[in-house]
Amino acid sequence: MIKLRLKRFGKKREASFRLVACNSTSRRDGRPLQELGYYNPRTKETRLDTEALRLRLSQGAQPTDAVRSLLEKGGLIERSVRPAELVGKAKQAEARKSAANKATKEQEKSKTIDEKDDSANEASSETVDS
Repeated sequence: MIKLRLKRFGKKREASFRLVACNSTSRRDGRPLQELGYYNPRTKETRLDTEALRLRLSQGAQPTDAVRSLLEKGGLIERSVRPAELVGKAKQAEARKSAANKATKEQEKSKTIDEKDDSANEASSETVDS
């Protein structure tokens, strides 16, 4: 399977990336089948070979997540919400709801405990006064 991925190059801590087409089993910095563009994350500079990219995509090349976002920004592919994103967002929303429910239950427990303590203190003060 052909993958569209980023190949790192440049100095330490000053990375730049080439957008390349390569076999899915090859290494990140291995020899690519074709270089299709350039991306510099520090300056946000992006150059894409649109004709070659369209050809590779029509041949069935699968872009990685980072390359997919670059292609979406460049307007080569439509923005689409992938099923994995939907599942992740649903889990996050569910976790937020459960955390909110847990917090309200703890607040209610602390209120009932405080009320019991207050009533016990009032009862003990009445017996002392008598």
